[in-house]
Amino acid sequence: MIYISQKLACRYKMEIHELLPIGAAIASFAMAAGFAVWVSKQSPGTKEMMEISDAVRVGAAAFLRREMKIIIPIAIGLAVIIGYFIGFSNGIAFAVGATLSAVAGFISLKITVKAAVRAANLTSSGLGKTFALAFRGGATVGLVVPAMALLAITLLYYVYPDPITIAGVGIGASLIALFIRIGGGIFTKAADMGADLVGKVEVNIPEDDPRNPATIADNVGDNVGDAAGMGSDVYESYIITMLASLLIAALIAAPETLMYPLLIGASGTIASIIGAITVGSKNITDVMKPLSRSFYISAAIAISLNFVFAYQFLGQTTTAYALFGSTVIGVILVPVIQKITDRYTNYKYKPVQEIADSAKWGYASLTLMGITKGMQSTGPFMIALVVAIIISFAISSAAAPDPSQALLYGIFGTSLTAMAMLSLAGIVLSIDAFGPIADNAGGIVEMTGMGEENRKVTDQIDAVGNTTKAVTKGFAIASAGLAALAMIQAFQFEANKVFNTVLDYSLTNPAVTVGLLVGGLLPFFITGQLISGVSRAASKMVDEVRRQFKSDPGILEGKSKPDYVKCVDIATVASLKELWKSASIAISAPIVLGILLGPTAVAGLLMGAVVSGIFLAFHLANTGGAWDNAKKLVEMKGERGTEVHKVTVVGDIIGDPYKDTAAPALNTVIKLLNTVAIVFVSAFIAVISL
Repeated sequence: MIYISQKLACRYKMEIHELLPIGAAIASFAMAAGFAVWVSKQSPGTKEMMEISDAVRVGAAAFLRREMKIIIPIAIGLAVIIGYFIGFSNGIAFAVGATLSAVAGFISLKITVKAAVRAANLTSSGLGKTFALAFRGGATVGLVVPAMALLAITLLYYVYPDPITIAGVGIGASLIALFIRIGGGIFTKAADMGADLVGKVEVNIPEDDPRNPATIADNVGDNVGDAAGMGSDVYESYIITMLASLLIAALIAAPETLMYPLLIGASGTIASIIGAITVGSKNITDVMKPLSRSFYISAAIAISLNFVFAYQFLGQTTTAYALFGSTVIGVILVPVIQKITDRYTNYKYKPVQEIADSAKWGYASLTLMGITKGMQSTGPFMIALVVAIIISFAISSAAAPDPSQALLYGIFGTSLTAMAMLSLAGIVLSIDAFGPIADNAGGIVEMTGMGEENRKVTDQIDAVGNTTKAVTKGFAIASAGLAALAMIQAFQFEANKVFNTVLDYSLTNPAVTVGLLVGGLLPFFITGQLISGVSRAASKMVDEVRRQFKSDPGILEGKSKPDYVKCVDIATVASLKELWKSASIAISAPIVLGILLGPTAVAGLLMGAVVSGIFLAFHLANTGGAWDNAKKLVEMKGERGTEVHKVTVVGDIIGDPYKDTAAPALNTVIKLLNTVAIVFVSAFIAVISL
């Protein structure tokens, strides 16, 4: 920090617009600290509740520690390699990106565990107070993580004003996020599948029943997968999107454009703080209403501030108004994606209701109906993205001050659309993060026998949480697609500059075609790998749960206590074995192809991965979310334990690796491919030139 302060003092006499992003981040930290203190002051409940919470906390922390023992040596090695071969500043940026990605995961984990037991204790006080605590716990995560990303990239940019020299921050953020997403995703779904297959389907005991040996592992998984995973995911999404905007702005070479992405980040951070404050505990009958209201308040404030910043710092020009218009499109795109996702994953609407009805005809019918609805959801998603890209590109390119820069301004406009989306990550993550808290609270309620009325409170919040988690995944996937388009263009311009010529990126170049095919394959290959990993880990969990029931009949009779620790250990070991496979492919694919066929093939790979990856990820997220809420719908109708319920439970089990392992991992893979390509582009050129 002393080094950074000295660099800033030497390079800058900081002006108000340069201090705004830093000030907004600090304000967000302060508000998050206030929420954290408030949550901590609430009663954690009985000794039995604390014992369960402590078991979850210890298990989750142990998993992350063991995961970090694998990740840290890899990260240090890559930081040294990048620093030596690509540049010292990129090595530093990689280390910053990687470290804060891990910190984002740890913060998310710590707050979620602390809030869950307190939310469970408040269920006796009704829906309003339980929801408020769960939301404020989630808002602590939501306000810290994006602020941390904004502060990190702002300080890095102020120290190293050429964005290409800090592109390594994207690799660091994406790599650690992918590790946490894969490890946590496999852990949570292995535990969830083992608990459901044996507990709910075979021996017909409720979800989170204390007699189920896998139930603690399941709750640990919610924290390391949904909480830590989503925290690191949103952090790296923010970093990559900001980086994409800065890279294109640097190509435009207009000083004021370089500040605008940072100011958009500041506006979204301020807006998220205000939106989070508006959520209270009074008169709560429909949990979704205060959540939606908080988002729309944040969106309105963000749009207003983006206009003020454009007017004040870009000038009263057509170009300034056009770039502001691109940010409006990004803000509008968030509720559009939310509506699409909500339509296909919420039990209130026809798609999920049709999936639940199809359970009457058996497992095959339910499975096919879920896959069908998930595939159909990609149509409106595609239309929304295409419209956003066309409009943002058209208005920004048309308003370029120099016709020769129309292409760059068009791409910059699209990158600002993505940045405006991610600027609202604070309120979006706040709305998402209360879901795992409610889920864990429900588990504690069930395991301590607090009663059916208490469980209804957590179920009502959890059902909305399933939808908001799907919405956040759609939000991250859409922003990844838009940011990746800007990154691909930045990669092409950088390759042209390094190679000192205009390379052929057309389809007449066979290298581009090969790259498209390889890139299009990668999301499917990695998805298969991840689902197989979940299946292998889950099979070990199923065997262990069956073994415990068979060897000790007293467990099901409630006379003896299951061995929870053994199940946590099985999930940990099994998930860590799968950790490195997908990450190594995502890192090596662009490097190997770049060495063999050059940067034009890498450009094709990036485009192919974006096209197939975003739609596959959206399909997987929505299909899994729809299956989950179809099960919830059947349970809310009072049909627990029926054959229809068992069918929907199996559908939920199939959907678990879809929505919580493969879909979020693909989102990160897309961005990791792009950042690796742009950081290592000089290595591709150097090798080919030999």
